[in-house]
Amino acid sequence: MQSRLLVPAFIALSTLAVPALAQPAPAASAAPAAGQMSPAQITAFNQAVTDFTAGQTAQQAGDNATAVAKYEAALPAIRTAVEVDPSKIDNVNFLANALYADAAAQGALGKMDQVIALYGESLPHWRKLVEAKPADAASRNILAGILIQLGNQKLGAQDKAGSAPLYQEALSLARKSAGENMADPVTKNILLSALIGASQATGDTGLQTEAVAMSKAMLADGTVDASNKPAAQALGGAKAG
Repeated sequence: MQSRLLVPAFIALSTLAVPALAQPAPAASAAPAAGQMSPAQITAFNQAVTDFTAGQTAQQAGDNATAVAKYEAALPAIRTAVEVDPSKIDNVNFLANALYADAAAQGALGKMDQVIALYGESLPHWRKLVEAKPADAASRNILAGILIQLGNQKLGAQDKAGSAPLYQEALSLARKSAGENMADPVTKNILLSALIGASQATGDTGLQTEAVAMSKAMLADGTVDASNKPAAQALGGAKAG
């Protein structure tokens, strides 16, 4: 079976409550303490909050070009905030979400190279976020989806060795989410994607059997999404249509 083409299936984000760091900047003569942003960095961060919010508004209205411009304007200051204090999880969350939102807008514009680059940059931040908030199923599912798409990109380039650990990490996350809420169609499709990818990358017969069984079941109950349907039909023995 040939590897699937990379088709990002972005998980919708609700409007992000951005960190409210916007405090009066200290006097310019005061040197910031370790882990604290300078007055100029605080000013830039506050502008980034404004730009990100405008990007979300544009994206929700279907204006992805404007959204990309606003996200790209916001990202440098958000990156700086995380560099200054990597332990501040609210800013890590902000950066992870901003990169993901930018990737969604870039994907809508057909800029797949940008999508992959943004996914790659966001990966350690999503991992940190999921580690810090293990009960946050939404973030866990987004991380799994990103891992799957990065795995698809490598598998599409015939790099099975590179794709396998990405799929395996996604599969572990997807199994946890499925254990909590297997009735959720998004969760089911993430698990199916991870199973299909991991089985293709590793050749593991157990995973292949599981992927076939799940494909048949989801085709039967109509819960397979558009991105998974061709592979599920091939595995489940159904004719594409």
